[in-house]
Amino acid sequence: MTRRDSLVTGAVLVICAAILVLFTNVEDPLVRWFSCGGMGSPAGRDSGRCR
Repeated sequence: MTRRDSLVTGAVLVICAAILVLFTNVEDPLVRWFSCGGMGSPAGRDSGRCR
């Protein structure tokens, strides 16, 4: 592999890692909003996640 190929591979890995972190950080509040909000079941609203 040339130096340019290594740089492109590194850049793609950094972008993929950033996307993974972003979706992980967004997923938890989104799940909590659905589970604990008006769309959630009464049992879901009483769960430990919503307290």
